Amino acid sequence: MDVTRTAFGVWNGGCFVNYGEPLSDEHWIDLVRRAYEKGVRTFITADVYGEGAADELLGRALAGLPRSEYCLIGAVGHDFYKGRRQGARGYPRFTDPGLRPARDYGDYLRMATDKSLQRCRAEKFDLLLLQNPDSTSYGQDKVWVEMDKLREAKLTDRIGIAPGPGNGFTLDLILCLERFGVLLDWAMILLNPLEPWPGRLVLPAAAKYEVNLLTRMVDHGGIFHDDIKPGHQFALLDYRAARPAGWVETALEKMDNLRPIALKYNLTPLQLACIWNLSQPPVKSVAPAMIQETGGDAKPVETQADELAGLPDVVLTRDECEFIAQTGDNRGGMPLQGANRAHTTAAEADRWGMTADLEGVGRRWGIDPGSDLAYSRPAGR
Repeated sequence: MDVTRTAFGVWNGGCFVNYGEPLSDEHWIDLVRRAYEKGVRTFITADVYGEGAADELLGRALAGLPRSEYCLIGAVGHDFYKGRRQGARGYPRFTDPGLRPARDYGDYLRMATDKSLQRCRAEKFDLLLLQNPDSTSYGQDKVWVEMDKLREAKLTDRIGIAPGPGNGFTLDLILCLERFGVLLDWAMILLNPLEPWPGRLVLPAAAKYEVNLLTRMVDHGGIFHDDIKPGHQFALLDYRAARPAGWVETALEKMDNLRPIALKYNLTPLQLACIWNLSQPPVKSVAPAMIQETGGDAKPVETQADELAGLPDVVLTRDECEFIAQTGDNRGGMPLQGANRAHTTAAEADRWGMTADLEGVGRRWGIDPGSDLAYSRPAGR
């Protein structure tokens, strides 16, 4: 079964990502079952979340459901088996030369995929993503030859790439599409109406190489759940607390300008965000985060799941799509991860310097790293 229009990620409910009030295991399982019963048919896991705990919890949640009636997406790439966690940077990627030489990439990918499937109680993935790759993985043949072998071994029907964890990787992803688009079925990117940059820059390449896009963070940090008010106090460990001061108020002002379009089509703000994403030609699936905000009057995550499952088949006009993009224009609003001319020291797990190959990507696609991918103003301003 291929990826469906709406998708549920293991990050929902704050169990494996710090936001809102984390759900108990049983509450989380109930939420997965509710999403399935309401019509969501794609479920995404990643082996690094909880060092395998997310796989196990999703496996429990999906137990007993007909395997032919849902799409299971896995993701591997962070080596929490042999690697040592590096604080907020997380675990090293499996391609870290301190962990193994390139000749052992295949052994690691096979092992990690097998173990993830066992935890998910599944025989194969419908789609397997290479999660949060480092600079090595975007352009090296060996990585994608070994990923393709997992498909040949029938451990997955499709393969893809999921850059992250932050925003960026524009030229890196396009380079990967140019070199390996014939092998890739899907790519996951960050995109929403209040964060169209830089995600929209990769859309033409994805369309050319016929790689479908699965979009995350469609909710823009919970803003499109219409549950965060000016002055909202995030918990200390909530990742949204690190955003620049005033980002909530700025986002809400912009969202108010979009409400007339939502009302025209009888959409909730979350549904409008999903529909706008799906209006971008290569985008075929949306996976917003479902967040149980703090406070007794907060919108239940069950309502968020119902909104996603009930996403209507609405088509926005070209003018409406462009108005939304202009309203949410966030160009220059954040430092981007991935290749950057300003990075002149040794490559890190999620940022590195430019290469001649990447400069060439920019020229071919009309993207100037010095202006189109530069941080120039506070986020949301």
